[in-house]
Amino acid sequence: MPAVVVTGARQTGKTTLAQTLGHAEHVQGTRPDAPPGRRYMSLDDLDVLDLARRDPDALVRCSHPVTLDEVQREPTLLSAVKREIDRDRRPGRFLLTGSANLLLMHRVSESLAGRASYLTLWPMTRREQLGLGRCGVWEELVGADDRDWMDLIGADSGGREEWRLLARRGGFPVPAVHLSTADDRAIWFDSYVRTYLERDLQALASITALPDFRRLMRPACLRLGSTVNQSELGRDIGLPQPTVHRYLNLLETSCLLVRVPAYSVNRTKRLMKSPKLYWADTGLAMYLSQEDEPRGAHLENLVLQDLLAWRDSRSVRTEILHWRTTTGDEVDFVIEAGESLLPIEVKATRRPRLRDARHLRAFRAEYGRRARPGLLLHGGETLAWLTPEVLAVPWWMVV
Repeated sequence: MPAVVVTGARQTGKTTLAQTLGHAEHVQGTRPDAPPGRRYMSLDDLDVLDLARRDPDALVRCSHPVTLDEVQREPTLLSAVKREIDRDRRPGRFLLTGSANLLLMHRVSESLAGRASYLTLWPMTRREQLGLGRCGVWEELVGADDRDWMDLIGADSGGREEWRLLARRGGFPVPAVHLSTADDRAIWFDSYVRTYLERDLQALASITALPDFRRLMRPACLRLGSTVNQSELGRDIGLPQPTVHRYLNLLETSCLLVRVPAYSVNRTKRLMKSPKLYWADTGLAMYLSQEDEPRGAHLENLVLQDLLAWRDSRSVRTEILHWRTTTGDEVDFVIEAGESLLPIEVKATRRPRLRDARHLRAFRAEYGRRARPGLLLHGGETLAWLTPEVLAVPWWMVV
């Protein structure tokens, strides 16, 4: 594609990635047979931002490949990128990064449809933090025969880990990899929230009542893994439902909030059913909620973070959904890949029991041959078939 757009929450590593790629191309460009180096510009630079507003065409007109960092600061720049691509559609001309989902921003009138590939850089997965450069074994599970799952899962786990420690540090590179104490991470998360509220949020939308917005984030973090009831959330914190709706949309646009749609055979109904609410990073969620101890919902969130990183690295369209019935049956996550459905239940227990598999079995009974055996991810060390249709797996062997 002529352009690649990399979006994600601030501090997930987009700038570092873009600069590293640009440096690699610059070094390669010293060889006579190599392409010229990539030009790097960031809209965090006020001079670059000013030029983007005054003369965007001059900024993007270049014979070299161009990297434009933090483009959400001037969304109208995308129209100039479109004009330049239409003039010259060579692949790889533009690498654009942004700390907001440009496709969800109201100020963005140009989506670069047919001209750009969109990728999301999520916080680091557990295996990335271990230096393995990958997410969990979801690709292998989806592609393997059900009978081979136990051998596949046991082959490469990345090592046992206590999920509560991972939940506290999250996946942002600085607190996850470079900070070793809870106090240091708390200082970093406090700075992150302040920067987001005082700068990034104002660039996305005009928020006059920042205390109200900050007040919404805590109950949103306390509702991890729950279906979203905006009216109830508004009553709890004294905000009208339309305001709650707007604030949640802004959190999602900022790539901080994640809403997991409900599974239904009828795809239209998925839009009508209540989604489940999660955060892009458990460390940030715990800081905002002021919880001392992680809950089972945080383990669910860790699994989801890994699933999202895997889903968005696939070229084949894949959906991550949840399932819930009016009779109380529910499954935390459902991977819809092609015609198959892979149900996943997450339990913090160290000793999985047969009763923990009842919702997975109900899902299998409902969807028959489309449903593959269910995975019961837990906090213990048992790897075994609880029933012929449910495999109990320690979470760290998959994530």
